[in-house]
Amino acid sequence: MRRFGLGAETNRVAPHDSPAHDWYRFVLSFPPHLVREYLDRFALGPRHRVLDPFCGTGTTLVECRKAGVPALGIEAHPMAAFASRVKVDWSPDPEGLRAHAAQVSEAALAEMEREGFDDDGDLPLFRRGRAVKGPLRRLPEEAARLLLRGSISPLPLHKTLVLLDHLERRRDDRFWAHERLALAKALVTSIGNLHFGPEVGVGPAKQDAPVVGTWLGAVGRMAEDLLSLREAGGTASEVFRADARCPAQVLEPGSVDAVITSPPYPNEKDYTRTTRLESVLLGFLRTKADLRALKQDLMRSNTRNVFKGDADDAHVSGNGEIQRLADRIEARRIALGKTSGFERNYARVTRQYFGGMSRHLAALRDALRPGARLAYVVGDQASYLRVMIRTGAILADIARSLGYEVLGIDLFRTRLATATRAQLREEVVLLQWPGRA
Repeated sequence: MRRFGLGAETNRVAPHDSPAHDWYRFVLSFPPHLVREYLDRFALGPRHRVLDPFCGTGTTLVECRKAGVPALGIEAHPMAAFASRVKVDWSPDPEGLRAHAAQVSEAALAEMEREGFDDDGDLPLFRRGRAVKGPLRRLPEEAARLLLRGSISPLPLHKTLVLLDHLERRRDDRFWAHERLALAKALVTSIGNLHFGPEVGVGPAKQDAPVVGTWLGAVGRMAEDLLSLREAGGTASEVFRADARCPAQVLEPGSVDAVITSPPYPNEKDYTRTTRLESVLLGFLRTKADLRALKQDLMRSNTRNVFKGDADDAHVSGNGEIQRLADRIEARRIALGKTSGFERNYARVTRQYFGGMSRHLAALRDALRPGARLAYVVGDQASYLRVMIRTGAILADIARSLGYEVLGIDLFRTRLATATRAQLREEVVLLQWPGRA
């Protein structure tokens, strides 16, 4: 068993890796160097095609493009799929991007000043004796209800909506997607009131925050990265917005040589909450119906996206270990007297999660070429009443039952459980598809 290291250091993005990766990134995304490790070990090059069926914000795709390896990504979350597409698009002219963003910023700042605001993030002009012309802009009521309460203060929200309005008015399709992704990053790192640890939370409210200046800085850093990335070249990547449990919808038979991915873990991390602020403000989510439709396309990895009609558990009904694990979780719930709706779903979501992964691996087989190798980064979890879930071992057992060869399980890192401070393992499950008998 290969060991990479211990603790958070192994999961950090090194400064030399930041171009493209740092444009927008999930908290606790797996690091670029881990992708490079398996690109090298699998001896992948320009003649091969790599798939990341849970591509998130594009770590695997960016590294493949830097290495000149063709890659495909599947991602159900619209905000994440958008981020992945932008991060592998190195076509914008850096100086053109800077110039266009400067034009947008000048127009937005001029409108703010006419309204009685500035963008210093200190004292609005109306607090210095200038009158405010008109009410603050707000989101439509249904969209506003999707936000975590207090995730952005009224004045920064107003200024963000002004900026978005001018981005739309002066839309240039050469730069529009990159400019919007820069705003998404600025929203979660500086403009909003969010904090991550690793689940999203709301910190102290900011009366004001610089919006246009923060966004313009993010665009400038993106332009700097594009200079080096365009020189490096690389092979274009594709991103499909789809459900990873149904890969045949977007993949051709026998088209994939390798898989490098990190699917969700069975825990209470809800990626639709982690990304809610930018998803709503950029228009990917507008209504409760949008949110429900998104959750139905996601792996059932937490109790907030389990639905009455879910039946993925049928795919692992014959797996004794998963049934025993779910029974232990339910027995502990009863013993502890836990009766909330979420707690009642802990055992069910465990079965649904592994059933969804079984469904994914079964459907993926047709897209794999014989001899294709796969690396799945997964982690132990104890989120459900402190019952340990050895995700890697269970996933390997499911894969073996579907005809995959299990090549081994590498220890990527260990981390401390939030509640118990116990050591949890993050591992890379290594598989090979031998082809159908």
